[in-house]
Amino acid sequence: MSTSPTPAIEALLGSGATRPWWRGPTPWLVALLVIVIVAGTWWWRSSREAAAVPSYATEPLARGRLTVTVTANGTLQPTHKADIGSELSGTVARVLVDVNDRVKKGQVLAQLDTEKLTDQVARSSAALAVAQAKVRQAEATLVDARGNDLRLKEVARLSGGRVPSQAELATAEAVRARAEADLAGARASVVDANAALSVDRTNLRKASIRSPIDGVVLSRSVDPGNAVAASLQAVTLFTLAEDLKQLELDVNIDEADVGRVQEGQRAIFTVSAYPNREYPATVKRVAYGSTIKDNVVTYVGELAVGNDDLSLRPGMTATAVITSAERSDVWLVPNAALRFNPESAGAAASAGGGIVSRLLPRLPAQGQRRAGVNKAGVASQLWVLQDGKPVAVSVTPGASDGRVTEVSGDRLQAGMAVIVDQTRAAAR
Repeated sequence: MSTSPTPAIEALLGSGATRPWWRGPTPWLVALLVIVIVAGTWWWRSSREAAAVPSYATEPLARGRLTVTVTANGTLQPTHKADIGSELSGTVARVLVDVNDRVKKGQVLAQLDTEKLTDQVARSSAALAVAQAKVRQAEATLVDARGNDLRLKEVARLSGGRVPSQAELATAEAVRARAEADLAGARASVVDANAALSVDRTNLRKASIRSPIDGVVLSRSVDPGNAVAASLQAVTLFTLAEDLKQLELDVNIDEADVGRVQEGQRAIFTVSAYPNREYPATVKRVAYGSTIKDNVVTYVGELAVGNDDLSLRPGMTATAVITSAERSDVWLVPNAALRFNPESAGAAASAGGGIVSRLLPRLPAQGQRRAGVNKAGVASQLWVLQDGKPVAVSVTPGASDGRVTEVSGDRLQAGMAVIVDQTRAAAR
């Protein structure tokens, strides 16, 4: 029995008929490819057109206050410090003061053993008494010699020169001269004995080590029984500070900043003991002599510090901020604005469009400015955005704190869009 479909069913199903071309997959694939190419071309052209229009980062021009500072580190010191030693060698008998004690000028701080010194004074006094006795003896001898000489001369005058003989007269004159010389020597011995006695008495006084100033004892390095040896470099027994209510802050100023620090400038500083408190100070002096350490050149600046509440102590380390210049109501622009140039910025943006170049670090822009004050009359220019285009404006830069710079110029107006950077440039 045959199972083939009937002619009516075949006609209904269309068996054996040819399909139209648009029903195949190839035309649709071609059409899809054309659409992708057209869309890609449009996107590429749109991207180039958008890249051709640069985009700028701007900051509005405004007036403000500028403060230029110099930072330096240092240590606090007393305005007048005295290191006290001993001019004599000996054994310390007593120590009369301790650390933090207040002392007056002339007050005894320590006492050396004075037994030997007292004996030396007694011996010198005896030697002086002997010398003075010899002076009196020489004076008596001289009186006798002069009397004998005068008597012989009177006899010679009365006798007409017959008696005494010339030899006797010469002997009398020689005795008188020797007596005068002996008296001069005895008097010189008295002076020498007086000097020796004075030295011994001075040494006895110096056995009492006294304070040369009114002040406070900062340190003590001697105890009773210690032996003290006098030498060319005396050992410091006590350190005194004259007045702790007035201190001095010695800071090391970098050679690049020393030109901006001058006498009379104001400063503030902090110490580790009181990190949240700022102390005022005034620049008193900047040394001309330099200090070189690890090939770094610095200059010592002295700052006057008030310490009425005695919260500060000598030796504390401090960080000082010195105000070297202040400007009020001046035009201020970011330092990047003075370094900006449309051509160099466009080239940098084009060269930096790749992924690798964006990952690589950039070198700092040439001419990057350090905090300070510019030389007067050095002209520069700013670029401001007007109608979407950069326009150069001539200015004269002034002081800078490292972030912003003072500028002046006839064409400056508040609110100007100062260009600081170019974020996109024309494709090359």
